[in-house]
Amino acid sequence: MERPIPGLTDRDAMCCYPLFVCQDWYQLHSDLETLEIELVSLALVTDPFGEYDRDYLNRCFEHVVPFKEHFVVDLNQQTDNHVSEHHRRYIRKSLQHVTVELCEEPIDFIDEWAALYQELILRHGIKGITAFSKESFAKQLSVPGLVMFRAVSDDKTLGMLLWYVHGDVAYYHLGSTSPRGLELHASFALFSFALKYFADNGLRWLELGAGAGIGGDGTDGLTRFKRGWSTGTRTAYFCGRIFDPERYAQIVKAKGMTTTDYFPAYRKGEFA
Repeated sequence: MERPIPGLTDRDAMCCYPLFVCQDWYQLHSDLETLEIELVSLALVTDPFGEYDRDYLNRCFEHVVPFKEHFVVDLNQQTDNHVSEHHRRYIRKSLQHVTVELCEEPIDFIDEWAALYQELILRHGIKGITAFSKESFAKQLSVPGLVMFRAVSDDKTLGMLLWYVHGDVAYYHLGSTSPRGLELHASFALFSFALKYFADNGLRWLELGAGAGIGGDGTDGLTRFKRGWSTGTRTAYFCGRIFDPERYAQIVKAKGMTTTDYFPAYRKGEFA
């Protein structure tokens, strides 16, 4: 996605949120070469299931660093024993009150989903790129491969999950629950249903994403929740390429940036 560099006529680019996916990874270098005359730089986070190795990424980008460890579920190995005892206990509690179903036509549930996600925005103070609007969700729910699950109790929607299926991998995208859904631990029923659904439909892997924050210590609630379902982790890499080194250096200097590991350096603090 091309974007203007604030205060300048130059442009750079970033990958779509949250991961960069290729159909043929080993042609990526050819695609990047065609962008050199148009952009100052490019930043992206790689799909942990991409068909690449570190040496190839180093060929394509000047800046390659391990970014986050993403929790994954190998559905060929996944059994109840791979789900933590804590999670199994809350699954049992939730299923006493909650039922989960597949939403055959996700777009039909956009109002319920948008309302749930608005609660999440307010609960966690979500800002920026992930504070999706209803209009954005209308597009997301229409993307091929989108799978939606809904948790219900007393004919009321308590929570929902969104996934994207690509090849033999299902990628967890977003989830939200109502206050009542939190009380009834609906997220445990939802994830339990999702694991079984994707296994029954012949998928090999689930990609659950990483924990909260950039430099978390692994003790946050989201990390503990995802770890409780997983059979292991895979690395996502942050990659940056400078197409115009001279202009890049000029912009960094003009913006008064000191030495930083942030890439691109001239955008340091953009998500603060």
